[in-house]
Amino acid sequence: MRIAILSCFHPYRGGIAQFNAGIFAELGRAHQVKAFNFKRQYPSLLFPGKTQYVTEQDEALPVPSEAVLDTINPLTWIRTARKIRKWQPDILILRYWMPFFAPSLGFVARRMKAGVKVIGILDNVIPHERRPFDGLLTRYFLSGLDGAVTLCEEVGKDLKALRGTLPHTVLPHPVYTHFGEKLSRAEAEASLGLLPGRKNLLFFGLIREYKGLDILIEAFSQLDDSYQLIVAGEPYGSFEKYQKLIDACPGKERIRLYPEYIRDSEVKRWFSAADVVVLPYRSATQSGVSSVSYHFEVPMIVTAVGGLEEAIGKRGTGIVASEISPAGIVSCIERYFASPQLQEQCREAIRAEKERLGWEKFCKDLIAFAQTL
Repeated sequence: MRIAILSCFHPYRGGIAQFNAGIFAELGRAHQVKAFNFKRQYPSLLFPGKTQYVTEQDEALPVPSEAVLDTINPLTWIRTARKIRKWQPDILILRYWMPFFAPSLGFVARRMKAGVKVIGILDNVIPHERRPFDGLLTRYFLSGLDGAVTLCEEVGKDLKALRGTLPHTVLPHPVYTHFGEKLSRAEAEASLGLLPGRKNLLFFGLIREYKGLDILIEAFSQLDDSYQLIVAGEPYGSFEKYQKLIDACPGKERIRLYPEYIRDSEVKRWFSAADVVVLPYRSATQSGVSSVSYHFEVPMIVTAVGGLEEAIGKRGTGIVASEISPAGIVSCIERYFASPQLQEQCREAIRAEKERLGWEKFCKDLIAFAQTL
């Protein structure tokens, strides 16, 4: 089977590109797969981080791709559709995570030949940070699909609200496996300059408003000096609000900041030092951070939003806060560390999930779904 994937690949960096590399490699074991990449993903003025691209220090594995689509140049949309049609795929896979991409991807989706099954893998249907016309743009994109894959039930519900007749299936986010083996705790703590002998709480990933780092900092201010908070990830936007909370925190000397994009080969240091990962999100669908946590077998404390309760609370791989507040997070943290039995139960559940959530199964189920369309 010939499968085209239109999305971001190397030299773009981040979780979407990593996911795309994963399905490209796995699908390529049994099918002929071609990656069609962005020429321009976002205009620089609209991108809140430092860079969209891998740097010389990054170790992301290159994926052979053809850079064709400029999201703000309609002439390239025409050329992209033409190139994909010329390659004659049986399936076209489109990744969708925000309405900004709806015009370009929706245009291409509508211009495939009859018989090409166009499938969207939807990270989000309703974006975390909403803007006018989001619904209109997303409906335009969805109307060009033959089928859709969501990574959690919550996004599936959002999809049904916008286009209930579109065939879709839920395939949970596979576990990332490219971050290497776990280090010893002592080695990881020493490499990061952490205080030894503390209960290490990890907040990992891009720092954005909806991810609730401020909630976690306020929660940490209520914990005793046996705890240490580790914050590792690139801020999207100003860090000033968080810095003020840190400066006012009684235990600010036990907060370790690494406000930068973490290279793939370095990820293991933070997860090897962590006792628990905390995701105090105000809104969510699924989280790529949970996939990394599974790889390193680190339990999670999450809020009951989006797919987090579905993926973590119901699976027993962590515990879910009863409310999205500092008090709710503190209660979960203290409960977790008070019970070695609970900690081991969470780790055992993670081991079971690692067996269930493989790339091979995800791709087999994806192809099986495509064959039903």
